[in-house]
Amino acid sequence: MLGISLRRPKTIAATLAAATLVTVLGSAAPGVSADGGGRPTPDEGHRTKPTIVLVHGAWADGSSWSGEVRRLQARGFDVQVAPQPNRGPSIDSGYLKDFLSTIEGPIVVAAHSYGGFVASDALTGNSNVKALVFVDAFAPDKGETVEQLTAGSGSVLEPALTDPTSVFKLVPFPGAPEGAVDAYVLPKIFITGFANGLPRRQAEVLAVSQSALATNALGEPATEPAWKTIPVWAVIGTEDRVIPPARQEEMMKRAGADITRIDAGHLGLISHPGEVTEVILEAARTTA
Repeated sequence: MLGISLRRPKTIAATLAAATLVTVLGSAAPGVSADGGGRPTPDEGHRTKPTIVLVHGAWADGSSWSGEVRRLQARGFDVQVAPQPNRGPSIDSGYLKDFLSTIEGPIVVAAHSYGGFVASDALTGNSNVKALVFVDAFAPDKGETVEQLTAGSGSVLEPALTDPTSVFKLVPFPGAPEGAVDAYVLPKIFITGFANGLPRRQAEVLAVSQSALATNALGEPATEPAWKTIPVWAVIGTEDRVIPPARQEEMMKRAGADITRIDAGHLGLISHPGEVTEVILEAARTTA
């Protein structure tokens, strides 16, 4: 016997229902499941996906990556938002380096703003990291500082180099290095300089939800950069007023980055999460 049942459907309705089910399931478009949702392509389904690690910038927290997290998880990726204490590159890169050391298998890191400075330091020497995506970010060379990369760029932060109180509210914190304080961007500058391109109400909420950045972070030099040894992608917001596009272009071309430009301000990861996610996915495909 061939194991084929000779039993017939009990009713014509049952026969039609079975035929309809076969038609629906068999006719779904490639990459689309029968219920209309996305599903991995054959290549995505059989290869090992990298872990995606997202690094937020200064005056922010991990929630700034929420749009990308949802989209990447929907595509079946393990996504982790890294710790970022904003205490200065030497401390922050140490946190990220240790965090990454606990992840097995290939890793793709995406970093925003000051997070790019931290990631570029922390990723050097980690053979599991296969790609780095800078999103409106600093990509320093060895010995460079945030202050140096900001000077002469036209950034809304540039006046702070000569008069910190013109840009920041300065607040002492326990155990601070000598001369260091916490800096919060003044709301009027945050709303128009950081959050341009976002709805006004959302910008106002973000302006008073900041995490502080220790001022010593601005003057600490970068170590040997990871972008010299791993593939790099970059997303540049053409309306960025914090790290103006011309300065980003200089850094990213020096790093040999594959550059995508979007019509967004400094917080393009919030205003354009779909476009940013697509660049991260492009970087992830290189790990196959």
